[in-house]
Amino acid sequence: MDGNRRVPLWAAVLIGLVTGAVAVGVSLLFAGLVKASAFPVVAVGNAFVDLTPAPLKEFAIRAFGENDKTALLVGIFLVLTVIAAAVGVLAAKDLPYGLAGLAAFGAVGVLAVLTRPGAALVDVVPTLAGVAAAGFALRALLRHAVGEPSAGAVGEPPAHAAGRPGVRVTGEPPARAAEEPEGERPGVRARAVARAGEDRRVFDRRDLLVWTLGGVAVAGVSGVIGRMLSGRAEVSAARGGLTLPRPATPAPPLPAGVDLRIAGLSPFVTPNQDFYRVDTALMVPQVDPRDWALRIHGMVDRPVELTFADLMKLPLMEADVTLCCVSNEVGGSLVGNARWLGAGLAGVLRDAGVHRDADMLLSASADGWTSGTPIDVALDGRDALLAIGMNGEPLPVEHGFPVRQVIPGLYGYVSATKWVTDIKVTRFDRDKAYWTPRGWSARGPVKTESRIDLPRDGARVAAGRTVIAGVAWAQHRGVAAVEVRVDGGGWSRARLAEAPTADTWRQWVVDDWDATPGGHTIEVRATDATGYTQTAERASVAPDGATGWHTITVDVA
Repeated sequence: MDGNRRVPLWAAVLIGLVTGAVAVGVSLLFAGLVKASAFPVVAVGNAFVDLTPAPLKEFAIRAFGENDKTALLVGIFLVLTVIAAAVGVLAAKDLPYGLAGLAAFGAVGVLAVLTRPGAALVDVVPTLAGVAAAGFALRALLRHAVGEPSAGAVGEPPAHAAGRPGVRVTGEPPARAAEEPEGERPGVRARAVARAGEDRRVFDRRDLLVWTLGGVAVAGVSGVIGRMLSGRAEVSAARGGLTLPRPATPAPPLPAGVDLRIAGLSPFVTPNQDFYRVDTALMVPQVDPRDWALRIHGMVDRPVELTFADLMKLPLMEADVTLCCVSNEVGGSLVGNARWLGAGLAGVLRDAGVHRDADMLLSASADGWTSGTPIDVALDGRDALLAIGMNGEPLPVEHGFPVRQVIPGLYGYVSATKWVTDIKVTRFDRDKAYWTPRGWSARGPVKTESRIDLPRDGARVAAGRTVIAGVAWAQHRGVAAVEVRVDGGGWSRARLAEAPTADTWRQWVVDDWDATPGGHTIEVRATDATGYTQTAERASVAPDGATGWHTITVDVA
């Protein structure tokens, strides 16, 4: 296919990019028909997350915070862009090269899809459909860019160029041909006389652009329909139409003084839109409550299956609970407090009849992620919930709609399964959850921690009376005291806000610091209700949560 070399580099790249867009759009369309997790881009991303070493994951969370998944998806699409451009360049040299590149890309997608939890053979259909559509698009774009090789007589114009203004290929050149250098004759885009056996195709910019627009339209329409079919619209409508039942056991009103209402201090109740999100789902699972069911099985006397309607009929309770991610660095933002509504997990487990020698709940989300929770924590009387509501509204989709686990006192990776659909009652010595084989602690109790919100680290503040304020947490133990010191001096007791239960964080404030000009270092530490004071020793988040005093520096002018 030497004639394909007539395609300029920019056109070859454009052909590759459009081909890639068609592959993504069509695969997303078929993923909407099969299931969202069968979308190869997401499958590859999830496989990358699974295979990434823990230190690199920690770096991603530190660097990008809650935007780590967005950053990964952007990176994947940038890589896809480069690959697509390369496919176009290869195909412009020889079409089989480009098709081979597409096949290799498809093989990676198929492998990633088949290695996802719960994968079935039908899940490869979106990848195969996308690659097939891309192959058709690649061939069509090249054909309409340079036409087909002509087998006609010498001097016969290519079929697609015959009769077009600006293209003149004839057996006999006009009289002035001998007087004008080739390439400078007005209206001539190809050699005036073709040699026998020569591929006389010409690059056709107009035809390429027309077909490029067609390819972009196919990709766009397919992608839009695929996203619609993936259930976002239906799930959003179902959530919007859901009215939460009144709790049988409502949480008491928040006590006066629970929120110090200091500008810049984290509010006692974290608004849903500001609540941190850390999970492995590159594409948020779309679970229609009408299709949702929870299966409780394993080491139980009576396996249980609950529908969403069944769950709504159970006695519901409200609870104020602070959640914290194990990846939260000292002074980090991956912690938040909300009022949750849900059914008591302990009651559901007792109905199933948990065996005495079971010690773990292996819960799974709709996308296959798993969490291992100590059974004794779920049954010891704390407000362990199968939650359906958050701060007075149905769970946001990104926070687990329609149902998630909320268990006070444990880091989220061992307790807070979103989109929960399966709970296996088992043992730690028989089953492993997602993070434990990757080096994280199996049980994950939350550590006593504190954070300075005001002033901000590195801030310039005015001399004189200055407020130092923040939050502290020790879920299911409670915060008993918070102390602050400046420049390594003596510790000063902070004034604590009220706390409704031991399962929430607690605001604190020191409002009598007389800030003098110059640079200052401020440290904070908390003591929980058991008498434990958090250690100054710095430890990384792995394997069971960070430790150390949050320390900031300020410049007083």
